[in-house]
Amino acid sequence: MERYITNKILILLCLSGIIVFYFQCSAKGSQPFDFQKKREQMINTQIEARGIKNKHVLSAMRNVKRHLFVPEKYKHQAYDDNPLPIGEGQTISQPYIVALMTAVLNMDKKKNILEIGTGSGYQAAVLAEICNKVYTIEIIDILGMRAKKILDTIGYKNIQFRIGDGYKGWKEFSPFDAIIVTCSPTHVPQPLKDQLAEGGNMIIPVGKGYSQYLVLLTKKDGKIIKNKVIPVRFVPMVREDGKIY
Repeated sequence: MERYITNKILILLCLSGIIVFYFQCSAKGSQPFDFQKKREQMINTQIEARGIKNKHVLSAMRNVKRHLFVPEKYKHQAYDDNPLPIGEGQTISQPYIVALMTAVLNMDKKKNILEIGTGSGYQAAVLAEICNKVYTIEIIDILGMRAKKILDTIGYKNIQFRIGDGYKGWKEFSPFDAIIVTCSPTHVPQPLKDQLAEGGNMIIPVGKGYSQYLVLLTKKDGKIIKNKVIPVRFVPMVREDGKIY
């Protein structure tokens, strides 16, 4: 009888230990990510380590909380070195690409920029930290409205939104000091060239599938000067009927 009681006590102690260990593990697993720490690591290892030193870009990417712009199930990956799905077949760009495209435009608080492809709204937020005014166009209404809601909630007052065909640009507010395009057409849209201010820069991916290059265009004396930057892969630029430009 005494042996039976002893064994029973041992079993209860073991079960208690297992239960305590389980809840300790669960508690650790439920702790929120240290997003600020992850964001700083992103800046150090993905952005600065690859040669981007523009202080305005680095400051903007420290201020903008990228995890607010990705779906809930991907938040723990928000500061990883890769793009992430945001729905409707679209993605939020890799942090390095966002930083690179922003840095080469050399923007400041006196300048206005046109963004083609609002997407998640993250790039617009980074630009809003640096520029005077951001005009952003998204062809997929559900994405555009979602991005507007996020950016309005955060409190950005210098972003103007439009749902429409980015290929055509936004002539009403042109010319723009800079244009950034986050989807890839097979050629540089003429309306965007026309709407770029003298001395202005445009950064745009051009090509199909795996044959895309990020191209920097500068308007000088009314002419467009092109320079290839790096090979990239972006979603295609589409028309309102869904066909690819």
